[in-house]
Amino acid sequence: MLQTGLKGSQEMTVTAEDTARVYKSGTLDVLATPRMAALMEETAWKSVAEYLDAGMGTVGTRLELDHLASTPIGMKVYCESLLEGVDGRKLTFSIAARDEKGVIGKALHERFLVEEEKFQKKAEQKNT
Repeated sequence: MLQTGLKGSQEMTVTAEDTARVYKSGTLDVLATPRMAALMEETAWKSVAEYLDAGMGTVGTRLELDHLASTPIGMKVYCESLLEGVDGRKLTFSIAARDEKGVIGKALHERFLVEEEKFQKKAEQKNT
């Protein structure tokens, strides 16, 4: 059962493929904001995945992110999420990311519980 207080954590080492230059969000060889956003979402969904019934998943619906400091290639990034709220199918997380020198990002993130098969079928109907 989902309860507030659930925590998640992930870590990564920034590679050339994670940079603003590659993500086309800038021209520098530092961690791209979209890559940090993806790490934050991954950390949140993985933190609750084991508590979901079979066939259930979550989808991100909102991410309010502050990218506070740059991180160069080769440096580790650590991300932690905290499930702050459960309101029906809506889950609210606070997320923080840091590198080896300090905090690099903070976010508020919302996800919704979905029946994965039903959700996927509805999405695919857009192709018809």
